[in-house]
Amino acid sequence: RIANYDIEVKLEPETRMLYGSERLHWFNKSADWVPELRFHLYLNAFRNNKSTFMRESGGRSRGFRLDKDGWGFIEVNSITLPGGQDLTGRMEYIQPDDGNKDDKTVFRLPLPEPVPPGGSIVVNIRFTGKLPSPPFARSGAKKEYFFVGQWFPKIGVWENGAWNCHQYHANSEFYADFGVYNVHITVPKENIVGATGLEVSVTDNGDGTATHFYHAEDVHDFAWTTSPEFLVFNERVQDVDVRLLLQPDHRGQAERHLEAARQAIEHFQNWYGDYPFPNLTIVDPRRGAGGSGGMEYPTLITAGTVYGLPGGIRLVEDVIIHEFGHNYWYHMLASNEFEESWMDEGINTYTEIQIMNDAYGPIGDMVDYRGVKVNDLEAQRFQYLMLPDADPVLRYAWKFYNSTSYGVNSYSKPGLFLTTLKNYLGQETMRKVMREYVRRWRFKHPHTRDFIQVVNDVSGQDLNWFFRQALFTNAVLDYSVDRLIVAKVKKGEGYDFTLSVADTSDSAGASSTDTAAAVSDSAAQDQDSLASASEDTSQTPKLYRNEVWVRRLGQFVFPVEVEIVFDSGDTLREQWDGRELWKKFRYIRPDKLVYATVDPDRKIPLDINFTNNSRTLKRQRKGVNKLALRWMFWAQFFVDQPEFVNFLNGFLRLPGF
Repeated sequence: RIANYDIEVKLEPETRMLYGSERLHWFNKSADWVPELRFHLYLNAFRNNKSTFMRESGGRSRGFRLDKDGWGFIEVNSITLPGGQDLTGRMEYIQPDDGNKDDKTVFRLPLPEPVPPGGSIVVNIRFTGKLPSPPFARSGAKKEYFFVGQWFPKIGVWENGAWNCHQYHANSEFYADFGVYNVHITVPKENIVGATGLEVSVTDNGDGTATHFYHAEDVHDFAWTTSPEFLVFNERVQDVDVRLLLQPDHRGQAERHLEAARQAIEHFQNWYGDYPFPNLTIVDPRRGAGGSGGMEYPTLITAGTVYGLPGGIRLVEDVIIHEFGHNYWYHMLASNEFEESWMDEGINTYTEIQIMNDAYGPIGDMVDYRGVKVNDLEAQRFQYLMLPDADPVLRYAWKFYNSTSYGVNSYSKPGLFLTTLKNYLGQETMRKVMREYVRRWRFKHPHTRDFIQVVNDVSGQDLNWFFRQALFTNAVLDYSVDRLIVAKVKKGEGYDFTLSVADTSDSAGASSTDTAAAVSDSAAQDQDSLASASEDTSQTPKLYRNEVWVRRLGQFVFPVEVEIVFDSGDTLREQWDGRELWKKFRYIRPDKLVYATVDPDRKIPLDINFTNNSRTLKRQRKGVNKLALRWMFWAQFFVDQPEFVNFLNGFLRLPGF
């Protein structure tokens, strides 16, 4: 519990203004003398169009833009020590990542005296903030609805002798220390409030407002929401109290939200370990506030849906399972999302894939509607294939080639390579890996090397060769069946078969009479041999030379299985370590090769091209017309339903979910 906050905040709905004060008690758990503090001011990302966030995003986040007058900001009005010493004048905005002098999302505060090892400091901060509109990049306001995230001056993380306190980027999330939060939130009396932690009390202030007191322990962030329109649904799942704050026009989808919460809580607790918090609040953003959908905070997550969403399109379920997972892979295991985004988003995508398939699969676990069946795993492959090789996975979040590469390497590619690893190790071993990772690193700051060490320890294998390729290079995995050959085995011809070297030597010194006699005898013998061969041919089956040529087309080396099927019905499974550029399998058999497949059980979803994984001796056209008709139907459906297309686009796994 390094960073502990006592915060009071009042919302002025008409102006979207926040008026707050905080008392921060920060503990120096290092062996260093710390001469200054550094803070995040995340709301200043929306201060103007010159901030680093707005420059990088082009003013667009998850498909949303700010209104013309929708700018937001945060101002520090004063910083004092408990004795009254004013430090406000010492504040200095800094830009440690890009030097953009117009960016005010980080400031440093030189101290009168450094904080000694094992010591602590208390600072009192008064601040004023304005929420962007509509909700943008996780936080903001839309009419009566408010979602308030990244809203208070928040201290960075002191580690390795320096402050880790990055600017707010378009493609980055967060990093913070654990602590205890006591937060008093004043809103209109009729408003319903949801927040991180547990509500301790509600006080009627007698002026049309009420103050909601929330307490949270062992968390590293705090967010809240308020609206007079929320419908409240409560349920207990195992030992977790679930509270759903739903928009009135989505009343009919309450059970869908709650069922997804049940699936998430039960699977995570049964598979990966105990959920460490007593409660979970799920928030359904209002219409027009989608910028706050699909986001995670400790014990508080947002979902998002539309009226009339078909039951077979499980986007709401997918988002709830995904966002709940962050309470494990980020809120309990507090990795650095600025620098190693895959450790939260990627691991979470992997567990989302597994749970969706177990809960709603095995086929069509994400979409099962009007004949179209799509699994979450397939959706992740689709995103990965958009840009599979622009960057390695390990890169600072704002340094990826573009936002697509950030999404690929933070979400889908890790989800795919961890699924590939699960299939390689076996499901039981992989679950042991994940449980041990949770046990070993709960309420700490794990890094990539720590996860790899857990995998090696639990599996009993040195898998550095796998992670070196998956994380530190942009290598793609692609194995193919390149060629099939079937040819009749010919009878031997030439010397040692139809000709004899000995006969040639004897004839050279023989007389003409002897030669004539020899030819006569040879002819007689040949007639006998032909007759015998004719009899043998009727009894001996024909033999065929069968060859399967397999190639490694990508740089990623991984062991593969090859299935080879013959027209007799016999099937062979061959193992190849995949290290060389190619491998040829040869067989002399009485039956003919029909087809061959690399990775026949689809255990390697990281493979970028499934279409070259198999080859038949004869071209197959079966089913083409059926598929063509089905795709024609769906093409017409999407043309006629542009609003549905826009909704799907909003729920793609875009950066920030």
